[in-house]
Amino acid sequence: MILLLVALITIQFIKPKKNISANKGAYDITSHFVVPNDIENILKISCYDCHSNNTIYPWYWQIQPVTWFMNGHIKDAKRALNFSIFTSYNAGKQYKEFDHINNEVKRDDMPISSYTLIHRNAILTDSKRLAIYNWTQACRKQMETTYSPDSLKTTDKRRED
Repeated sequence: MILLLVALITIQFIKPKKNISANKGAYDITSHFVVPNDIENILKISCYDCHSNNTIYPWYWQIQPVTWFMNGHIKDAKRALNFSIFTSYNAGKQYKEFDHINNEVKRDDMPISSYTLIHRNAILTDSKRLAIYNWTQACRKQMETTYSPDSLKTTDKRRED
């Protein structure tokens, strides 16, 4: 029992680096696409903690093994979609990601239930879902007028729906 207590105390001092960037980078989604204030607010509240380089950490992040769980989840989420580096993706991937965002939101897969359980304000209402849909469709249309149809194709099978 004492060994377990020592182990629990010891792991409290082993923390991963926080996912915090001082400013928006050159590849942030807002650097190339118009993101209206209402959409940016939705993204900040419901998406950015996991899908950007700017997580706002709750108090319980300080407790191990919660820290490791959250860090792993954030890394996985950013690998799937990172709004902070969105415009570094090729045009085909950006185009597909807008569609993927719609599908995740439509199926109520995002934000995930373990996140909304604690962050109740992150739950997407029907009107917020519609706003995201309209915004992503506008971004896709913008891309269709800017890029050739061939450049909007993607070979990234990992994200195909």
